[in-house]
Amino acid sequence: AVFSPRTVTNTTPQQTPYKTEDELEMTTVCHRPEGLDQLEAQTNFTKQELQILYRGFKNECPSGVVNEETFKHIYAQFFPHGDASTYAHYLFNAFDTTNNGSIKFKDFVMGLSTLLRGTLREKLEWTFHLYDINRDGYINKEEMTEIVRAIYDMMGKYTYPAIKGDVPQQHVDAFFQKMDKNKDGVVTLEEFVVACQEVRCCLFIKLLKVREE
Repeated sequence: AVFSPRTVTNTTPQQTPYKTEDELEMTTVCHRPEGLDQLEAQTNFTKQELQILYRGFKNECPSGVVNEETFKHIYAQFFPHGDASTYAHYLFNAFDTTNNGSIKFKDFVMGLSTLLRGTLREKLEWTFHLYDINRDGYINKEEMTEIVRAIYDMMGKYTYPAIKGDVPQQHVDAFFQKMDKNKDGVVTLEEFVVACQEVRCCLFIKLLKVREE
């Protein structure tokens, strides 16, 4: 059920079921997320985990939505020795599934659920859509280059060994050659999935995993 002010105010005290503090607080933000029960059914998180995630989300974004600049600011804190702005831009677009320039709590937890606890296929599909910058259903070499360079910029001086300027392009050329099975100049979702499954320790998944302390 979606928790809304109308649901709360139209219920008598005898009829009001017990709600956690976080569930009640969900009624006060400008953009209310789905109810915890519904999000629990739609993700791989427990209700308790969703409550913890929501507290953190609300602390950073009291309005209930994240715009791109706020997202970049938050993400940059995880990579203080590099420039994460470009990669954060592409990552923001991947979370913003409705293309409206903002991320709601539901968008955030749905994406996080896939990245952390989805099947290998689900993770690869999500990653494919990250690389498919223009959303045409294919990855071309220019798109892959954009993402890979953004990743190197984000890692900054912590790339090891230290890289030369042409190394990202060399990596893209090698990845693309392996993925583009029919040599038509673009990578389809199936080509991407097959190539990544062939490389069991897939670089793309590693680079997307959220750091767990």
